[in-house]
Amino acid sequence: MEGTRRYRKFDKEFKLSAVKLITEKGRSITDAARSLDIHENLLRKWKSQLSEGPVGSFPGKGHLKPEEEELRRLRKENESLKEDHVILKKALAIFSKRRQ
Repeated sequence: MEGTRRYRKFDKEFKLSAVKLITEKGRSITDAARSLDIHENLLRKWKSQLSEGPVGSFPGKGHLKPEEEELRRLRKENESLKEDHVILKKALAIFSKRRQ
């Protein structure tokens, strides 16, 4: 199977432990990545994600960060309100014609 890549999946605990190697244990990114058998850029990405917001970091497959979840909810609510607005405009037009 040449050319086929297998992507490994890492759980939140693994990612946190990997980042701790460089932030708390003082190891270099290169050394830590090599010892964990992961690419340096992946470790840099995890470190960046954790520094941006430790609470919502690494939400897992199918889950969103709290801000993204709120944005999704607000967009859905906005669409619903737009539909209601269109229906009300049509109803107003119908009732206005009946009065005349």
